[in-house]
Amino acid sequence: MEINFPFSTSRQNPSLMLPTPPTFTKMASMAFPVVQSPRNSTPIFSSNKEQTQNWNALKFVRGKKLLKDLSTWGIGGPCNYFVQVFHQTHLLSAIRYCREFSIPYVVIGKGSNCLFDDLGFDGCVLLNQIDFLERMEPGVYRAGSGFRFNHLGSLSCNEGFTGLEFAAGIPGTVGGATYMNAGANGQDMDNLAAIVAATFRLERSGSAKKRQQELLKRRRATQPVNERSAGSVFRNPVNLGVSAAELIDKAGLKGCSIGGAMVTNIHANFLVNNGASTSQDMLNLIALVKDKVDSKFGVQLEEEVLYFHPYWNYANWER
Repeated sequence: MEINFPFSTSRQNPSLMLPTPPTFTKMASMAFPVVQSPRNSTPIFSSNKEQTQNWNALKFVRGKKLLKDLSTWGIGGPCNYFVQVFHQTHLLSAIRYCREFSIPYVVIGKGSNCLFDDLGFDGCVLLNQIDFLERMEPGVYRAGSGFRFNHLGSLSCNEGFTGLEFAAGIPGTVGGATYMNAGANGQDMDNLAAIVAATFRLERSGSAKKRQQELLKRRRATQPVNERSAGSVFRNPVNLGVSAAELIDKAGLKGCSIGGAMVTNIHANFLVNNGASTSQDMLNLIALVKDKVDSKFGVQLEEEVLYFHPYWNYANWER
């Protein structure tokens, strides 16, 4: 499916604006368990030899692809199936394959908002590489869902259009930004579909590039850009006038760590992998932060990142 986004220079903090509630491919459950996820001594898949299967010009890799290589957190074991899709027909074929053989699947881009489990994922991971860009008319960009969102932000500002200044600091894809924005604004994701492209309608501005540079400078000064993170872990509470980072900071959690997972001292809403974090370390730290903030302020933080349970499937999602 394709999404259209209007933008206006009248907005102080431009963000994606959805004119109607779209539907998206279901992804992993956003609910983070307080209890430990199922543990075995070895990952789900431990084949030492790469196995491949070709289907409708697609190459499915079996049990070899490590999900930590697909996530900015650098956490995650192998998945049962892995395939890259470079065109919307590839995406449709891959989804049909998974449905035909009853294989759970998820679609990911840069993995900048994902927490994969160390046990891996007993399903198929579809890596979105649909990265085309078309200039429909001045200020109107149609981008594939796998196109880098930060590149679109930089390019549009350099060409003198405003609305995507903030995108230059977001290391995800157009599809990922669209999907996460829909979740943040309470849009319905119950029906199955997949984002293949989005159209952005921007307004001309002579100050877009300068504003973007200011935002990037502030980001480098206030965020752990050189550490392994997934961006902001928690959504900002609605109508409280206080950010999630402020609540976490006031709860005394900056620098708090569990195993290799730590609340960074630079920005309290960024949880980083110090190099040895397991998925359970990160899950436990997320649970600890939520519990401390709830106990101290009576505020229940909601996760912005997605947790991919090893045995997640659509039946579990519906329940």
